[in-house]
Amino acid sequence: MPIVRIEMWPGRTKAQKAELARVITEAMVTIAHTTPEAVIVVFEEVPKENWAQGGRLASEPPPSP
Repeated sequence: MPIVRIEMWPGRTKAQKAELARVITEAMVTIAHTTPEAVIVVFEEVPKENWAQGGRLASEPPPSP
């Protein structure tokens, strides 16, 4: 049973998540030779204040040029 975990910032709509789940499931079936019923997709929304890149929190404004 493949489990695909998606971590992203909050803000995607239910429709966007449904489409992502559909195309990810289709890709797993095609490439990994499994069944749609076996594929689990988990969306985890991580608030920007809990996400850092390049040593900066994503919730911080970008640096001035």
